[in-house]
Amino acid sequence: MEEFKYRGYTLEQLQKMSLKELIPIVNADVRRSLKRLNLNEKAKKLIEKIAKKDNVRTHLREMVILPQWVGKTIHVYNGKEFVPVKITPKMIFHRLGEYSFTTKRVKHGSPGLMATRSSSYVPIK
Repeated sequence: MEEFKYRGYTLEQLQKMSLKELIPIVNADVRRSLKRLNLNEKAKKLIEKIAKKDNVRTHLREMVILPQWVGKTIHVYNGKEFVPVKITPKMIFHRLGEYSFTTKRVKHGSPGLMATRSSSYVPIK
């Protein structure tokens, strides 16, 4: 299996870096959001919670996934329920909300009870 690398850095090197050392490495949009963490108390609290324990629940879908979280499970709110997201190395520097879908695929089945003649048509596949 191929070893994970992000812009020439291994996962172990990324995990040892502080936030200030990570900022110059990442994309511009991630860089801006990581710089704004100094203003956001909720994001700081989430980082501290995840460092202490596994299976943390959060509403912060826009939070960037950090290298220190690899291997942990974070339950992300999708508007209805908390969806467990197992963090893998390929998820680093993406958003938590990308892995907790807010909509489900629509599956049309056969008509229900008391359906009218026109609505009872179901195409044959």
